[in-house]
Amino acid sequence: MNTEFISKLHVAQLTSLNPAMNRCLKLAARAASSELPVLILGETGTGKTLLSQVIHNSSRRAPGPFVSFNTSAMSDTLLESQLFGHERGAFTGAHHVTRGKFELANQGTLFLDEIADMSPLAQAKILRAVEYGQFERLGSETILQSNARIISATHRSLHELIQRGQFRNDLYHRLNGLSLFIPALRDRPEDIPALVASELQSATTEAGKAISSIDAEAMKLLLDHPWPGNLRELHHTLRTIALFCDGPTVLPEHIIFEEAHNPASPPPSNHNSHRSTPPTQSPISLAHAIRQHVYQTYSAHGSNQRRTAKILGISRARLARLLRNGH
Repeated sequence: MNTEFISKLHVAQLTSLNPAMNRCLKLAARAASSELPVLILGETGTGKTLLSQVIHNSSRRAPGPFVSFNTSAMSDTLLESQLFGHERGAFTGAHHVTRGKFELANQGTLFLDEIADMSPLAQAKILRAVEYGQFERLGSETILQSNARIISATHRSLHELIQRGQFRNDLYHRLNGLSLFIPALRDRPEDIPALVASELQSATTEAGKAISSIDAEAMKLLLDHPWPGNLRELHHTLRTIALFCDGPTVLPEHIIFEEAHNPASPPPSNHNSHRSTPPTQSPISLAHAIRQHVYQTYSAHGSNQRRTAKILGISRARLARLLRNGH
């Protein structure tokens, strides 16, 4: 998804037909109106970073910085340097004074991803910074302050890690002011058609192609796929489809999943002019899928055109045309 677009996205612009995802979005809206630390749970690739950015965008801290940092697979010294900064000469190679993530996120939001992978020492240092908003750069004894709102995320069970003594209970309670759970994509199949249409439209534009529809059998493959990589996998899959499809319609042979989940199918083809068996149903146009998503959003928000147009990021005139053409 486009980074510039994400940086402007608000909670109210996210929609879902899935009850669990809708609950998550409603809680995210509540989180945005508060200063509570937020803990986002969900499988890898479900969009935890995206949701944290959206919460920031929708909060009073939106004018401030949004700083994202992945805490996994890092030595304690490097993690401490990245989070709290370092002075010149603090360690070999430290040639300049460097500000850390807590300092950079002051008056804004600091997103800490994969917190379950931190060492006990790193957890202790972060606990102090989160609890008191105080820290020192490596190589310095000067206490610095940071008023950063903390949003953290993990795909692992922190309760299990606490029971094993691998995650601090006090840090968990400091980070878990409000917890949000993002369901896996396979558990929200009703959202897949709109997500496919949106991602394919974006991928088509990026690739400079003229893809306008998806064969019904191809759509069935996308709907039946378990999506172990969730939204991240969907994003990459649709861009691969745009790469192989040189005609107006996406066919089953243009779809390539991860090897472990790839159905037996002919090699990718760059031709839309033939196929081994004729389709049993008419292709599904991207325009139709998008209109369907627009109408569902319109219905979900009480048939309020002004609110629906704002959520979708389009003009009321365009919304009216889409609704009119959809019936």
